[in-house]
Amino acid sequence: MTRQLLEQEPAFALALDVHSVPLTDEQFYRLCRDNEDLRLELTAEGALIIMPPTGGITGSRNSKITARLTVWAEKDGTGFSFDSSTMFCLPNGAKRSPDAAWVSSKRWEALTEEERESFVPLCPDFVLELRSASDNLSFLQEKMRAYVANGAQLGFLIDLRSKQAYVYRPNQSVEVLDSPWIISGEPVLPGFVLSMKDIW
Repeated sequence: MTRQLLEQEPAFALALDVHSVPLTDEQFYRLCRDNEDLRLELTAEGALIIMPPTGGITGSRNSKITARLTVWAEKDGTGFSFDSSTMFCLPNGAKRSPDAAWVSSKRWEALTEEERESFVPLCPDFVLELRSASDNLSFLQEKMRAYVANGAQLGFLIDLRSKQAYVYRPNQSVEVLDSPWIISGEPVLPGFVLSMKDIW
């Protein structure tokens, strides 16, 4: 399924089927540490996704989004924000690094120090993915559905190509916003409003 999604349109990401040689958590951690110039993820089905580093425009926009989430999180005080370098181990076995994420204090503080230091063994409460020029939309939509299925309470998928935003919530249809100027994080992120003025 993952390979098919990556082949539907041009993409620079590469999917390797490694399910016949399953990677342990420790092996995957070492693989990521040994290849810091690459963005690696592992799907629940055993596909190793290899993505190139983000380009300048997308990196700048992602930095703005992460900064806004972090400022809100520090002011709100009920959880912690994370950038795109953070790896989360989802309940279904997938290992993902969303472009931005937030985890409630209660769930974060329930983790051991070792769990916080390594790949985080939970699905964030909020995730955000920003589609860059090399990203396949169907692949990102599949990721968003998996986040929600694994416990995310809110997800934003921002498509820079079409200027659309997709809002994901458990047990609800995906909300599609055309060229929105703001995206609200209510009620999961009370008071968080993502201004899109200089993101588009």
